[in-house]
Amino acid sequence: MRNGIRWLLIATLLVLAGCASGGGGRLVKARPDIKVFDLLVDSDLDWARRHAPREEVWTIDGVPLNRFVVVSRIRKNEHVFLMGRERSRRPDGPWFRPGMRPDEVRDVVLDAFRESGWSRVAATNLRPARYGAVDGLRFDADMTADNGLNYRGTFGAVEYKGKLTLFFWLAPVEYYHGRDVAAVDRMFQSIQFVEK
Repeated sequence: MRNGIRWLLIATLLVLAGCASGGGGRLVKARPDIKVFDLLVDSDLDWARRHAPREEVWTIDGVPLNRFVVVSRIRKNEHVFLMGRERSRRPDGPWFRPGMRPDEVRDVVLDAFRESGWSRVAATNLRPARYGAVDGLRFDADMTADNGLNYRGTFGAVEYKGKLTLFFWLAPVEYYHGRDVAAVDRMFQSIQFVEK
């Protein structure tokens, strides 16, 4: 099974399991100051929320149709999607290294999507961003899923104390992206990085 399908399936199962069980995922109503690991987020939208120890996946209509993902405290030489650690036989993977330049962080994230089976992955508008009192970065990207559906999204990242926090939102260009992009942009502008 290709990595992209596997990653999408895992995220989908996490959300579905959370929605179906009383103790897992839950509905997060639109409100300010939603705590997600070391981030505070304001949202105008309601989301179904499912979390793992260092990753959360939020969706409105189901992961294939929209997803907000937070990957927290990515360590030195760790895959940016938490899919293992760097090995000597594969030094060129999408591994995080403290002190990376913004363009290097962007490129490693895009490489992780390519490795996961996405195609036509391209980024635009790399820019500095401030998340509370912490400097980070933001960029936009377009990509195509294994099934041929075209997605557009926005990405943010913060390196703090040698670890990376990555967050992104993706939705199909057809309908779902246009419907929610303004609300998600406000959400990204509200994000504050807070020490855990």
